Amino acid sequence: MIIRKANDVLKICEKENIPIWEVAVRYEMAESGLSRQEIVEKMGSNFLHMKASINAGLNERQDGVECKMFKDDAKKIMKYRETNKPLSGYVISKAVAYALSVMEINCSMGRVVAAPTAGASGVLPATIVSTLETLELGDDVGVNGLFTAGLVGIIIGKNASLSGAIGGCQAEIGSAAAMGAATAVEISGGTPKMAFDAAAIAIKSMMGLVCDPVAGLVEVPCAKRNGMGTSNALVAADMALAGISSVIPFDEVVMAMHKVGRSMPGSLKETAEGGVAVTPTGLRLKKEIFGE
Repeated sequence: MIIRKANDVLKICEKENIPIWEVAVRYEMAESGLSRQEIVEKMGSNFLHMKASINAGLNERQDGVECKMFKDDAKKIMKYRETNKPLSGYVISKAVAYALSVMEINCSMGRVVAAPTAGASGVLPATIVSTLETLELGDDVGVNGLFTAGLVGIIIGKNASLSGAIGGCQAEIGSAAAMGAATAVEISGGTPKMAFDAAAIAIKSMMGLVCDPVAGLVEVPCAKRNGMGTSNALVAADMALAGISSVIPFDEVVMAMHKVGRSMPGSLKETAEGGVAVTPTGLRLKKEIFGE
């Protein structure tokens, strides 16, 4: 099975009347040589780790290594939504809390699932779990959703990049948002075309996003970008499910993202030499943390 672009996937989906996640399972079976059961079990384990990282950041005390520049932001969002009427709504505010929770586990050296990277690891779990809870669906649907997300990520990786050092943060948070948006659409019963439309909308909304980590750590602005990437994914999914198409096809959007990433100066691609990393506050924090 040869898959390089979204158009390849859409042709298979249309010809065999199957969802993206089924194409992804068959693709993985062909590439890995593993059985369907083995592959599904491995993905199921990933899903459980994602849920565990959400729960840990929200409910468990983090001992040992802690984030240097933020703490308990996920808990703050959850408390806020319980005592106020959140402007972004109860679903999105909860999803943002989930994303921040995963990022707190990440920067505390806990276990997360890189999806597609550790720096973007909060977007996909938050998007999937919040969607499942909203629609009252089970974990098995979430596992299928991870296959959809994985195939979207593979296509981006083959035609652009998933690395902030190569393509800027658009390649990490932008890709994660695209993966989450496509997954949310399929979980919600949308068509494969709708899923890729949502993915395209998500990437377009984050195209050009630079990677400028303060003190070189995956904390600021990374954690909050996970929250924004999650909200982006959910809004993009709603647009697609409403029947709004991406005027520019997903494959062409990925091509554009790749070109934008190549055009970025090195100072804006994970070097901590540009953007908010070199603001007065950013430099002060670096000195406080590392004594430099």
